[in-house]
Amino acid sequence: MAAVVAIAPLALIVFLMAVLRWSAANAGLAGLVAATAGAIGFFGFGTSVYPEQGIAGALIGTGAEAVFSAVDILWIILPALSLYELQQRSGAIDTIRMGLMSLSSDKTLLALIIAWFFAPFMEGAAGFGTPIALAAPLLVSLGFTPVVAVALPLIGHVTGTSFGALGTPIFAQTDVSGISGNSIAPPAALLHASLAPLLVLSIVFIAGAGRFQAKYAAWAIVAAICFLLPYLALARWVGPELPTLGGALAGGSAFAFALRRMHAQQSEAIDARSLAIAGLPYAVLVGMILVTRLAPQVRDALRHVVLEWGLPGPFGGRVEPFYHPGTMLLAGFLFGGLLQGCKIADLAAAVIAAVRRLVPVAVALFAMLAIARLMVHAGMIETLAETATQTGQAWPLLAPSVGAVGSFITGSTTVSNILLTDLQQAAATRLGLPVLALVAAQGFGAAVGNCVALHNIITGAATVGLQGREGDILRKTGPVCLGYLALGGTLALMFARWIPFGS
Repeated sequence: MAAVVAIAPLALIVFLMAVLRWSAANAGLAGLVAATAGAIGFFGFGTSVYPEQGIAGALIGTGAEAVFSAVDILWIILPALSLYELQQRSGAIDTIRMGLMSLSSDKTLLALIIAWFFAPFMEGAAGFGTPIALAAPLLVSLGFTPVVAVALPLIGHVTGTSFGALGTPIFAQTDVSGISGNSIAPPAALLHASLAPLLVLSIVFIAGAGRFQAKYAAWAIVAAICFLLPYLALARWVGPELPTLGGALAGGSAFAFALRRMHAQQSEAIDARSLAIAGLPYAVLVGMILVTRLAPQVRDALRHVVLEWGLPGPFGGRVEPFYHPGTMLLAGFLFGGLLQGCKIADLAAAVIAAVRRLVPVAVALFAMLAIARLMVHAGMIETLAETATQTGQAWPLLAPSVGAVGSFITGSTTVSNILLTDLQQAAATRLGLPVLALVAAQGFGAAVGNCVALHNIITGAATVGLQGREGDILRKTGPVCLGYLALGGTLALMFARWIPFGS
């Protein structure tokens, strides 16, 4: 019964969005009511759970965390949306679109570059929703519908999300489990690499409006190989920091070279200087991310500044403002725009336009984050996870799905790993299964859950003016997520039984 009560808010949200086509804001508020009723009425939130705070204090603490997390995510969305508004007003988006079309006039092939290489590159460099916020507007500019433009990078960035921003999700698992990141990285990468071609094929299928052609299948396999070879090599011999970033950069360069050789004659040439100017904000953004992530002295100095707060009980939050991806995006927006020759008035107008689009987004984010924090603090997540482990030796089949549930709720691979790696480790020990295999399955599943994570869907929808139709995006990515998880669970079972990843 406890598991039914715990899963009810999530099932309600999915039903309202995917079946009844409610907006994320309305579905989230309905789910929040259900989660609050279950947390207080069944799980004793504020009475047997955190009795010192009482119901009012526990709800206030949870609400404060939700507001804090919503602002944290909006700090990414606002500059990303402002950057898009500025680029659109200045004509830079049109120039970039023409630059991409110089590689090929086929927008399905261009979708591969943006969804399969650009989105994972930004995931490896920044993470935290940045890939979707930047890739979706570019795809819209190429002529894709907003729903497809958001769905494609959501699917495309999955493979890189296990490693996130320079290995952050893997290092979170290291902190929890005590297993080194260099040990976790190879099996996690192998799980993805074994199935990732299906994601690339899904990209060209969705980009082709549900039509599947042999030539796109061939290019999809080429794209998969270009990304996965350096991805696997870096995970095996370097560690968790660079598989996503390096795989996207090296693979994207190889794929673009092959594409240009095959298709350049079909397109008009583009002025290199105009393209460079149009891409200045993105160049500033990538440059700042690489310097702040890879230069230890710069990274440590930026991370030294921390803002923290706390309320009675376990409620609190922290942020590193100068190291935050939103700050990097803001720098790309401001300095890149000024280098392009934009005036302060142009920048201000772009910000104002972006703010006007964020009100319904803020409501939806708060509702979803409040549900996440409520379910964590009330023990509802733990109940769902413990129920799943009763499957015994078949547990590896469901282990990735548990990780996916964690990221679906929290919107973060890293947070899912923090919440659930302990559970995977304990289940492995209790069932006599290899710990490393299940820890890797957790990271794999948490990454897959990102393509249906409501926070990511809301973020992408906000950047393309799709508020209120988030359920349409979920219907695109949901089947891919479920199929990928089912196959991933089968692989995890094989890893746990027959492949000696250690214990």
